[in-house]
Amino acid sequence: MIDLLKNAFYTGLGAAELTREKVEEFAKELAEKGKVSESDVKKFVDEAVAKSDERKEQLKKQLEKITEETMKKMNLVSRNDLEDLEKRLMEKLDGLKPN
Repeated sequence: MIDLLKNAFYTGLGAAELTREKVEEFAKELAEKGKVSESDVKKFVDEAVAKSDERKEQLKKQLEKITEETMKKMNLVSRNDLEDLEKRLMEKLDGLKPN
């Protein structure tokens, strides 16, 4: 029963958008209705929040990868590229200064 509820909950809200407060609220409602035990509620909340955090991290990595690929396709430079260029230019200019 708890697995069915978990799956329905994750599907309905989307694991990436869960907050501890929403999960606890949902789990408490289930406990009040006698559908799950208090120990299952705590376990469910911990698992849901962990899955949410995991999914958020996955989405963040995917977004970073897509952004980087898009920048390359658009032939844009990154901040690191600009900082490296500035450093090299400063080194060249320092080498041209009279002693």
